[in-house]
Amino acid sequence: MSAHSRPPLCEHRHIAAIDLTAPPNDADPHTLFRELRATAPVHWSEAHGAWLVLTHRAVGDGFRQPWLSSARIPSFERAAATRPPGFERVVDLLRGWMVFHDPPAHERLRDPVRRAFTPMRLERLAPMIEETVDGLLDDFADAGGGDFRKLVAGPLPALVIADLLGVPRADREKFQGWSDQLAAVVFAAEAPGSGADVAIAAAEQFASYFGALIEQRRREPGDDLVSALVEASDAGGPSADELVGACTLLLFAGHETTTGLLANGAAVLLEDEATRARLAEEPGRWPGAVEELLRLEGPAKLMARKAAEDRTWCGVDIRARDRVFLVILSANRDAQVFADPDRLDITRDPNPHFGFGWGLHHCLGAALARLETRIALRMFFERFPRVTPSTPYRWSGGVIGRGVMSVPVELG
Repeated sequence: MSAHSRPPLCEHRHIAAIDLTAPPNDADPHTLFRELRATAPVHWSEAHGAWLVLTHRAVGDGFRQPWLSSARIPSFERAAATRPPGFERVVDLLRGWMVFHDPPAHERLRDPVRRAFTPMRLERLAPMIEETVDGLLDDFADAGGGDFRKLVAGPLPALVIADLLGVPRADREKFQGWSDQLAAVVFAAEAPGSGADVAIAAAEQFASYFGALIEQRRREPGDDLVSALVEASDAGGPSADELVGACTLLLFAGHETTTGLLANGAAVLLEDEATRARLAEEPGRWPGAVEELLRLEGPAKLMARKAAEDRTWCGVDIRARDRVFLVILSANRDAQVFADPDRLDITRDPNPHFGFGWGLHHCLGAALARLETRIALRMFFERFPRVTPSTPYRWSGGVIGRGVMSVPVELG
């Protein structure tokens, strides 16, 4: 069957003026998405030069389409030609990020991490996560409250990733700041003229630090993720540069996503006293609560793809090299799939949300993020049952993300 003979899933109505960064839409994308879903599953945005895929059915189908490519390295390489000398170091770092590759390179980079990211290894982290959360909450109590995002949600994932990688404790406080630097590296690679010098310096710093750590683990293996990755590399897996890239991806993805989930989850629960009371009475419902928080206010707004060929899909003509945004935040509130989709329901079952993506690019760290969120939010609300927001939250996130900028609270 040719690309254009494939039956469309649904009709399309072209609406040009859709800007996810416009202040009303940035603060409340859900109203915009609800209005757009009611007219068509796919819309063109002139503001972003991209197709927005919005319904649960269409997003799920998009995740399954091999012609919707994740490959970004060629575009990074073209960008490097117009950047200052040394920007090749940035591209070399990002070559090890599996999320910027399609098969077969994606599988070659993903498999060693997947084998090292075992449930047994993650479960062994639970006592360490509890101990780390306990220490952060001690400091939070001593301060009399404050910004939950800054004091708890921010530090925790960086400390956990550092432990998973086997980073010396003396270096672990660096990781939170490094995650912000990695965001600058990715942004500089994608946006011409932005922060090239900062990105080059950061890439060189990461290459030096993780390169030395990798060599140390090669000489003295331990029971940590870097040692497992080195073993896979020695057996014909990722190259030395790709290993450095894998380590930085784990830091960036594991930190940014989990910090956002923790902060968003805390903000939602602080506004829902009845749900907090139920979780206090039935702590066994925390896993379901985490899934529902991921659905309702997950930290990722969309996942970007690029069309590898011309296609007629969902009733629209998509051309090769068109950008396609799989808007998971919209799909997760599709009333065709979720009853009363704007309500937090920790008993929701089934709950087929796309909070961690789906299929080939499903987040490898999903189990770890769930574990950290379940432990940290449960301990926070058990320890401070009378906690209340001290000021209103501001939701933002731009094109890609969705989150509260701060979660200021009083302990009561």
